[in-house]
Amino acid sequence: MAQAVSTTIALEPNLEWSGEGVSMNEVVATLSKIRKKFALAEAKETELPHPRNCIMTLLAVASTDAEERRAQRAVRAIGNHHPAQVIVVRDQPELRSGRIDATITTDTLRPQSASATQCELITLRVRGVAGDHLSGLIDPLLMSGVPNYLWWVGTPPFGKRELEDVLKICDALLVDSARFDAPYRSFLDLTSLVSHSHQRLGVGDLQWARLEPWRESIAQFFAPMDRRPFMKGISEIGVDYSGEGRGNRVAAALLIGWLASALGWKLEKAAGGTGGIVVAHFAAEGWRPVQVVFRSMPKAHLAQGEIGAIRIGGAAGGRTFNLSVLRDPERSHVVRPEVGAGGYRALHNAGGEDEAGLEIAQRKVEWHRDVLQENAAQLHHTATGDLPGDGRPQKPAIVVRERRRQDNSRVLLTMIEIGEAAPLRHVQHVEPEDEATLLLELLSHGTQDRVFGRSITAAAELMTSI
Repeated sequence: MAQAVSTTIALEPNLEWSGEGVSMNEVVATLSKIRKKFALAEAKETELPHPRNCIMTLLAVASTDAEERRAQRAVRAIGNHHPAQVIVVRDQPELRSGRIDATITTDTLRPQSASATQCELITLRVRGVAGDHLSGLIDPLLMSGVPNYLWWVGTPPFGKRELEDVLKICDALLVDSARFDAPYRSFLDLTSLVSHSHQRLGVGDLQWARLEPWRESIAQFFAPMDRRPFMKGISEIGVDYSGEGRGNRVAAALLIGWLASALGWKLEKAAGGTGGIVVAHFAAEGWRPVQVVFRSMPKAHLAQGEIGAIRIGGAAGGRTFNLSVLRDPERSHVVRPEVGAGGYRALHNAGGEDEAGLEIAQRKVEWHRDVLQENAAQLHHTATGDLPGDGRPQKPAIVVRERRRQDNSRVLLTMIEIGEAAPLRHVQHVEPEDEATLLLELLSHGTQDRVFGRSITAAAELMTSI
């Protein structure tokens, strides 16, 4: 996955220019002057001005003040680490004045081993009917030879001229289906756009990027060659999600759609019940029938629609198997006893999280056990003052240090059970992912993602059937 974007840029950018009721020609001319001024200021007497590199244009469209602030933070974080032109458009169709207010702010970075760079953030507040022709407004700002990415921060106006018009000049549309106002209907509209848009247009969903740790955990279980037959032996899948409405099942359906499209499953029937429970049946030639159960299991720290767990079970080759991936699993807290007089412990913390730390703790336990066995009565009398034989301390044992912090919503616990073998467990710490990181994740992998395309199609079929 792409690494999280650094947040070392200034809290507030430098305001270079602001204008009300301006034309796009004024914006373009002012931007050119700002860039020229910076290039000349940074050039030394014996050097020519450094050319400004650009690998893409990232255009964000926001409909509210909150969306505008989020978009500005994200595009600034991206623009300050990648040579890109970043633009934020605040669409205000409810205002009838029909004018454009614009600002240009800059962030300057001065790395030690390279020339200084300047990132300009162009913010356009478009009022009234001007917003119906965003492509005509944005076109003068676009740079030739680089891709243009459109990030619609909220819910895109699917099927309306406003969106269709601006998509004609963009190479990809980026959305976040987890933030759609009407998630069920908007998700189906997004699927229709993916299916019917021209081949050049790429589509990316931040929701898809958030599912990557889940997809990786599932795929890694089937990666070893001796586990490949288990794919045909899957018989049941359970998915827990937060929230009861059908719109809250988008992420769960997208994850199952990825599995179904990868393994060639065909949806036979699906039915919904009370309390957010849904049962779907899949089949494939030569494979076992698969039953998928969705259930609502809300957790206070999870947002509506987030996945809490997935469980996959079945049998193949005379062996049963169960795979569970749990987010923020319930775990009991270990109560450590007080240290007795003399410094002897009933529980010994590991000296580290690796094998060496465990080995050191085991040696301490063995030494304490030998001492207690040889001199139990005298040692206890000396340490506590009690009569020999009274209140003998417990035998020492090892306890590994608690690795889970109070905020463990970013922990994925994978449990694997195969046949009669001892269960295997793996704890994965998922780093927090802000919108800038998720956007870069999609852009780095490419928006022409066939896996995403077939997954969202299968997910939409499942959503409409229930």
